[in-house]
Amino acid sequence: MAAKKKAKPARSSRARAKAAAKPRRTPRIRAAAERPKPKAPAKPLRIIATEEAWAIPEQLAGMKEIADAATEYDPDLFLVGLQNTDPLRRRLLDLDGERLEIMDRGGVAVHLLSLTSTGTQTFDPDRGAALSSLANDRMADAIRRHPTRYAGLATIAPQDPVRAVKEIDRAITKLKLNGVMINSHTNGEYLDEVKYWPILEAAAALKVPVYIHPRAPSPAMAKPYRKYHLEHAIWGYQVETGLHGVKLIMSGVFDQFPDLKVVLGHMGEGIPYWFYRMDWMHQRFNMERPRIKMKPSDYFKRNFCITTSGVNWHPALRFCIEVLGADNIMFAVDYPYQETMEAVRFMREAPISETDRAKIAYLNAERVFRIPSGA
Repeated sequence: MAAKKKAKPARSSRARAKAAAKPRRTPRIRAAAERPKPKAPAKPLRIIATEEAWAIPEQLAGMKEIADAATEYDPDLFLVGLQNTDPLRRRLLDLDGERLEIMDRGGVAVHLLSLTSTGTQTFDPDRGAALSSLANDRMADAIRRHPTRYAGLATIAPQDPVRAVKEIDRAITKLKLNGVMINSHTNGEYLDEVKYWPILEAAAALKVPVYIHPRAPSPAMAKPYRKYHLEHAIWGYQVETGLHGVKLIMSGVFDQFPDLKVVLGHMGEGIPYWFYRMDWMHQRFNMERPRIKMKPSDYFKRNFCITTSGVNWHPALRFCIEVLGADNIMFAVDYPYQETMEAVRFMREAPISETDRAKIAYLNAERVFRIPSGA
């Protein structure tokens, strides 16, 4: 027979009264103020593109005249044929329609405009100076029409250094442009030649950067590039413009004008990759170069900025951030020669910190070129 279950002892009347007096715990309703707020949508990334080409009809017509009269192949004049053919011609001349639509589609806030290569540097000094002034006036008009969408780099004709200095002063102080564009060599000569130093001195005094844009290798270095047509952007442009940058460093011009700022596109035209070798060779084999006060790489880090134009490649971007710092890098598309959407995607998806992304996308351009903040 199963054992009987023990009965529970009866609760005393005092225990029952105490239990009845104890307040029941009710579910706590969190006050609205204590609830976690939903995250605000991320603010769209402001993007300033800093190497964006345009043209005036007089420039394209004048360069076509020179190309039509040429009796020998010239890679810079070969480019003139492309520039006078749609869609390049249409996009170079447009500042009020298609360009703005493409910028809007890509989320590009500002184009820093510059007269397309080779600027006015293939003309005789008188025509070059006149076209430079005309182009700068037209650029200033476009900026007045679209003050939040455009900034601009002044065009000059270095083949007349005296008038070039005057035009820099007019373009910066009166037209309120944001810097100076020079399409690398002029008649085969580079800015390290002392006769061009007044141009650099003027830019340094006005605290505006000089952007050195590529062109085909100068006549003295051109011949080996002609086989396989390496004189164009596939190889010759970056080699030629990288040479220009290194010549400036070795000339001592940055000791003379320590505040001078130079901008190179295309991730620095390859120069950052060669820092170690340049420094090592310079310290051990000075040859007959001018004495300079610092290592070559130190001048680059102090006096140069670079842009991403035409190099939409994350490994190159990460390398340049590591060796130069994000403060010395700016975004560019290289419109209309390269595609806006690809360049913007490259910037938005870059595996870098959000702080560095903001610096490269717009903050550095606002600082270096004195472009008004979009905040």
